Amino acid sequence: MSDRGDVDLTGAKQNTGVWLVKVPKYLSQQWAKAPGRGEVGKLRIGKNQGKAEVSFTLNEELTAIDSISEKASMVRAPREHPFTLQTVGGQTLTVFTETSSGQSDPEGSGSGTGTGPDKIALEGVVVQRAECRPAANEHYMRLKRLQIEESSKPHRFSQQLDKAVTTNYKPVANHAYNLDYEKKKKEEGKRARADRQQVLDMLFSAFEKHQYYNIKDLVDITKQPV
Repeated sequence: MSDRGDVDLTGAKQNTGVWLVKVPKYLSQQWAKAPGRGEVGKLRIGKNQGKAEVSFTLNEELTAIDSISEKASMVRAPREHPFTLQTVGGQTLTVFTETSSGQSDPEGSGSGTGTGPDKIALEGVVVQRAECRPAANEHYMRLKRLQIEESSKPHRFSQQLDKAVTTNYKPVANHAYNLDYEKKKKEEGKRARADRQQVLDMLFSAFEKHQYYNIKDLVDITKQPV
């Protein structure tokens, strides 16, 4: 989360409670297919013998599975997902949202140029944790079977060529980098070692101008071999 901009604490002032729910990966992928702010399903909250029962039902039009497998057309995402409720466990958990300055404000006339700071808002405090699990039915079993088959497929495979490769890659006798290095090495080898006092005078003169040098700069200044 960005450290720029002020934090809107309206959610904390209103004492807004939110649920932190863990959902299967495939379910979040199906939700992403919903157009805009469209409906993805229905949440039912009831009681059975004094205990809360929560379940989520995925919309029928979002059950199609995207896959390259031929069997994907026979597989649909399960619709029924009962919740397993969990306690917060004495932790203080909060939910923040961050709106990038590059996003235009739908309620205003923002141009979305990204010149202002990011907007960070506290949406609420987590009052309930839960895990959304699919019901173990035929649709779920087919989906798991498809996922296992796709995960077991090799990412790389060998292929036999029907025709001979006609593209020729000629070997290079020497690369340009090596040639430059050899040329530089020969030039440095031709440098004659100057008188010791003369070299010291050049070094003292250099350090009068600047306090720090690296060895490469000193070699260039004195024209001496390393």
